[in-house]
Amino acid sequence: MKLKIFSNYNFVVFLGLTFLTAMQSCKDGQEKESIAKIEKSAARNSLLIKQPDSIKVPEGMVWVSGVHFTMGAQDDDKQALPREKPAHPVAVDGFFIDKTEVTNAEFKKFVNATGYVTLAEKPIKWEEMKTQLPPGTPRPADSILQPGSLIFNKELQHVYNLNDYSQWWEWKHGADWRHPEGPGTSIKGKDDYPVVHIAYKDALAYCEWANRRLPSEAQWEAAAHGKLNGGIYTWGNDPQKLDKEANTWQGEFPIKNLASDGYTGAAPAASFSANSLGIYDMAGNVWEWTQDWFDVNYYSKAVGKGELRDPKGAEKSYNPQSPYQKEKVIKGGSFLCAASYCASYRISARMGNTMDSATDHTGFRTVATVEMLSE
Repeated sequence: MKLKIFSNYNFVVFLGLTFLTAMQSCKDGQEKESIAKIEKSAARNSLLIKQPDSIKVPEGMVWVSGVHFTMGAQDDDKQALPREKPAHPVAVDGFFIDKTEVTNAEFKKFVNATGYVTLAEKPIKWEEMKTQLPPGTPRPADSILQPGSLIFNKELQHVYNLNDYSQWWEWKHGADWRHPEGPGTSIKGKDDYPVVHIAYKDALAYCEWANRRLPSEAQWEAAAHGKLNGGIYTWGNDPQKLDKEANTWQGEFPIKNLASDGYTGAAPAASFSANSLGIYDMAGNVWEWTQDWFDVNYYSKAVGKGELRDPKGAEKSYNPQSPYQKEKVIKGGSFLCAASYCASYRISARMGNTMDSATDHTGFRTVATVEMLSE
């Protein structure tokens, strides 16, 4: 899988000839209209590679050049899952992306400015919840439908089946972005940690306030590859560098975390090395929301369509393991990802997460396009 940046030289030559022909044949009153149409066509068809001189890099972000690359799992990635295959060609226009995951300090500014209340801080509405459950599911007691979120059970001593992830997740009343491990905990002194317990709608609300968007899955992968020529990981293909390059799980998941990388939970943003573009934590630390619907068969559908330009993913969610729930793609893995379990710190790794799901290992980062910043 190679990451290539093209000059579009042939297209520019063709555009120049088209422009001259149009100018010779149009009347004086049609000149401006013809030029406008040609310029519009050029903007639509040429890939935006270089950062425009008129647009400054927003604070805390970095420019990702427009690229043609192969999206999805490499042939030699033995840990790749079927939902990451087959790899297929895409082209992505240049854009800006946050250097780090959105932090507690940044999210706090948003909440202070807007008074926003996250999903984890609100009582659960049974009428909404039951639409995501099999018909006939009985209504839980009111004590269950209280504000809360999912946290990882650090006291787990044994598991019976690694396919049953409910064994290591605990629904904790009072757990939210301000109280990441439940009542009695806080984010005091953790302004530079990534904000967690963020549901999809919470991330969207932040984006709207900040004039940002969530990245598409294709944008996310382009940013993760950076300037390197492909690779399984953001740093290349060497798995031996994992402990030094990313905050993940070392040891026997989910029972024993050796914390060889220095952390048993989330780490402050930028605690590990940046990738080739200066972007931090694109592998491990916390999962990151994207804007794409999660469809386990999407890559199979995409592969026969030629190169996809700025793809926005599947038209709708499809996951046979969660038939009643709508899921969005999350990327990057987290501090809970282990080589023996999901290995989702790989660039091509992708997982579906329900839109109302909030956990202690899920956050987000944002992107901005030239069009957004020109408005």
